Amino acid sequence: MLNVPTLAQINAEGKKADILFWVGCAGSFDDRAKKITKAFVKILNQTDISFAVLGTEESCTGDPAKRSGNEFLFQMQAVQNITTLDSYAVTKIVTTCPHCFNTLKNEYPDLGGNYEVIHHTQLLKQLLNDNKLRIEGGKFKGKRITYHDPCYLGRANQVYEAPRELIKKLDAELLEMKSCKSKGLCCGAGGAQMFKDAEAGTKEINIVRTEEALETQPDIIAAACPFCNTMMTDGIKNKEKEGKVEVMDIAELIANANDL
Repeated sequence: MLNVPTLAQINAEGKKADILFWVGCAGSFDDRAKKITKAFVKILNQTDISFAVLGTEESCTGDPAKRSGNEFLFQMQAVQNITTLDSYAVTKIVTTCPHCFNTLKNEYPDLGGNYEVIHHTQLLKQLLNDNKLRIEGGKFKGKRITYHDPCYLGRANQVYEAPRELIKKLDAELLEMKSCKSKGLCCGAGGAQMFKDAEAGTKEINIVRTEEALETQPDIIAAACPFCNTMMTDGIKNKEKEGKVEVMDIAELIANANDL
């Protein structure tokens, strides 16, 4: 059984969490992304890190509203969240979604919300470095894994190495796409594009990105963003490669490797 305390629960007990896990809309409501949330929680439960979630007190960060041009709605959502976070004296936040990560880290300070915000791959790498997390590599030994850089994690915040170092711990073969790191190609979901119809053109960008991934002849496409996961999975379906190529979040890879 997963142990997922809420800030309200531990606050009532007079305790304090080391870090708040910001689950995000995708991680809370999307069936595929929920699996990423569960995998990450399983890993956290295996470490001695004290974490909690907001539960029903968590609202959308406002990223989709801001990216689609509704600054007023974004500020309303952000101020509401900042009020909630500050009421619990939150100082450190981890998120599995780069969109939440980028917004909380870079947009909230302008509205008075100042927190240390890290992505789950950064936290997992830190736990690994501190010998608080072990990664069993046997299950993925010899597997060909290519990693897709999420825009809001990579180019927007220069987080490139943590995800890759975690993949290498799986004893897998890490394969780079021709467009990677600072030259990474968008999956097509960012900037609120996830929620609108595709524009006119000869090919959708997630298909272009999937083709780049398939050029590496991977067994697994590793992602670190629920939006990217959806877009790359759709690309794999388009190419009729289901059953041959998996799309997995890095937290899922580690949880799977450790039989969690």
